[in-house]
Amino acid sequence: MTRVCLVGAADVDLKYELLSRETARAALSTYDLSEPFANSLALDTVSVGAAVSLLNDLNWYLVRYVDTALVREPSIDGDEWLSRTLATAIREGEVDAAETGTLLKVYGVVDDELVEPMFLTRVDGEIPDYDLRDVDDTVVVRVTEEEFR
Repeated sequence: MTRVCLVGAADVDLKYELLSRETARAALSTYDLSEPFANSLALDTVSVGAAVSLLNDLNWYLVRYVDTALVREPSIDGDEWLSRTLATAIREGEVDAAETGTLLKVYGVVDDELVEPMFLTRVDGEIPDYDLRDVDDTVVVRVTEEEFR
């Protein structure tokens, strides 16, 4: 199963904003929703293609209420996420999934909240330490070259 996680902008209640809107609520109604991070909604789809299609369907709401949209595909990596842009590029065949994983956006996690991301490059297969502040954990997101710039 491909996981989608929408992280709300700091000034909105994401769950309220999405579920109070008829079109978004209808698009999300067939999924079991969870909240893996503060102010987020996550759900499972059947594939990267289905995840990207859902994100496209929700685009009007994403632009207004979502800070970041993440996709995790176990066949690519069970622990690391893909940015929406990278997931779309993989779906469209513009990027080979096996060639991803060098350019990263790493979020710190403090009390279940995603905090300041760091852009890092994997070196010799290892991810440099997140050092912007003390964190409980990190969330690794693979990104495109354009996003990395």
